[in-house]
Amino acid sequence: MECGEQELPSVQSQLTHIHSPAKEKKNSGDIAAAMERWTGVLHVPLSRGGPLFRIAASVILTPSKTLAVRMNASLAPVSSPQSLKLPDAGQVPRANAVLFTGDRVRGTGEPAIERLSDAAYLAGLLAGKLAAGEANAWVVDAACFAGPYAVYRELVPSVDTVGDPKRYDPSGLPAAAGVANILTHCIREIQNKIMRGSLKDSASNQEPTALLLPPCPPKTIVLGFSKGGVVVNQLVTELSCWASESTKNSVDVSQRSTVLLIHDLLVPHTASDVLSSISAFHYLDVGLNCAGAYITDHAVIKEIANFVSRTTDNLRFSLHGTPRQWSDPNRPWILTEKNMMLRLLQDEAKKYEGRLIVSEKKYFDGRPRNLLMHFEILEVMDIC
Repeated sequence: MECGEQELPSVQSQLTHIHSPAKEKKNSGDIAAAMERWTGVLHVPLSRGGPLFRIAASVILTPSKTLAVRMNASLAPVSSPQSLKLPDAGQVPRANAVLFTGDRVRGTGEPAIERLSDAAYLAGLLAGKLAAGEANAWVVDAACFAGPYAVYRELVPSVDTVGDPKRYDPSGLPAAAGVANILTHCIREIQNKIMRGSLKDSASNQEPTALLLPPCPPKTIVLGFSKGGVVVNQLVTELSCWASESTKNSVDVSQRSTVLLIHDLLVPHTASDVLSSISAFHYLDVGLNCAGAYITDHAVIKEIANFVSRTTDNLRFSLHGTPRQWSDPNRPWILTEKNMMLRLLQDEAKKYEGRLIVSEKKYFDGRPRNLLMHFEILEVMDIC
């Protein structure tokens, strides 16, 4: 099995700009249009000495070229509350969108597939599709591969040697904790990069200890493409379990801890932060060579619907697919599972008056099945 090399986290980066076609309108999108982004590729572990995840990131910078995030006090100590900077709403990300990729596909000779297999390209693409450019985008490749097969064992411990799930077990919330660790490591590395003065246009008098405190924490949008759908399923299962336990313990699941907002990063810092901040799950042409591409456990879906009824926020499930997966005669279980999950979600959504939002979107309908459409869904996907 091939895993990320056990080395110190590394960073390749560049500074990019967001452009808006309608700058005459004074709205939050125009604030974002005037801002820049840090884009790059990082290699981070979940634990010291563990395999490295390859993460492509596109994150918002403020006009002064600092990360538009609330930095951890241990990384950027503050001498007094007066040193806090309170940004406009447009200076902080509305969301962290996290996309999990699938198996490797190489040597197709198709330029579009090669382009859409590039995590760095996908990070920029994803950032441009969400919240008028006001979202941080993170594209996560599996830390280990068995040949071409992605193996997300660190996030989904029940997977077999080729990364297929035997079941989805929420014990210990491994995926939520893993996402929190990945984002925390990435923010730390990006901030270190900026503080070392490696960005050419960094303001020479910028105080590295200046912090940004958002009006509210950003949401988390979870996307899984192809094999990456197993991580989405794991997170759905963990959300159901966590919500159930929160109910038993009379925990207010609609609020994150004020202490965390003051002292921790403006990315989900704990497993609970990840789960409580999720606003959407997007299944992007997911499929497996075995059962388990979609969640079909009614108890899991029902508990999530109950969770939504107890919070102040909506939760979206969007199932996106192409004939490549949904019309595969050799893997009919994919369509069967998709239809079952869709029905379970729709049945629960009827009980909660629009709080649980469910959609099904089919792309390239009527076209012959091929590998190209499987990747092209990433370019044409409607995730707003």
